[in-house]
Amino acid sequence: MIGPVEEMLATVVGAAGAAHLTLIDPDTQSPEDAGRMAKAAAEGGTDAIMVGGSVGAAGRALEDTVAAIKEESGLSVILFPSGVSGLCSNADAVFFMSLLNSRSASYLIENQALGAPLVYKYSLEPIPMAYVIVEPGGTVGWVGDAKLIPRNKPELAAAYALAGKYFGMRMVYLEAGSGANEPVPRQMVAAVKRALKETLLIIGGGIRSGEAARALVAAGAEIIVTGTGVERSENVEDFVREITSAIKGL
Repeated sequence: MIGPVEEMLATVVGAAGAAHLTLIDPDTQSPEDAGRMAKAAAEGGTDAIMVGGSVGAAGRALEDTVAAIKEESGLSVILFPSGVSGLCSNADAVFFMSLLNSRSASYLIENQALGAPLVYKYSLEPIPMAYVIVEPGGTVGWVGDAKLIPRNKPELAAAYALAGKYFGMRMVYLEAGSGANEPVPRQMVAAVKRALKETLLIIGGGIRSGEAARALVAAGAEIIVTGTGVERSENVEDFVREITSAIKGL
């Protein structure tokens, strides 16, 4: 059954053509700073806040960061956990994902099995998602022990994405890695979207401008994620508005 956060994202995509998510890592700033960042992102037009990171995003810092974000921004908070420790009770939803091109069972199913009872206990809305890491992969590729999809092999990305769709996952996330020099190639985005059709396609990593985000949406992306670009921006509201203005209404 589709929950309210997933339905909201689908509605935004249906109405505006694309949605934007701001990714905030609790390990890189205080909860207070995260709250201010989320407020600015909300004013710039982001649709929801993702909270998580490759390492260190857990415990009290995670809970306090989620609380500050919700209070300051009024937006839904979607957890983006690297493992079971990345879950908390005060978020709205969680991307319940499997890293399909990982060589470790921990990221394919073990963390998910350990985390499922907590998702149930906390009444988090699970959003089933296939996660696929593309070169260069960054920290998440290393931590997740991913067999990275070569940038010149869009057919491999499409095969993994299609497998996720057939598993019943309603979203596919192609990730180039935090701080990547370039986003996922547009040819790869287009090939994956042709295979997915109605399954929502999320793209993240290396997106630093409205122009880059617009090109990805034109190729088939439906949800754009920015994290490092937001963190490094001198004006979060302006940066997010540049992205949202570029991708919506195409």
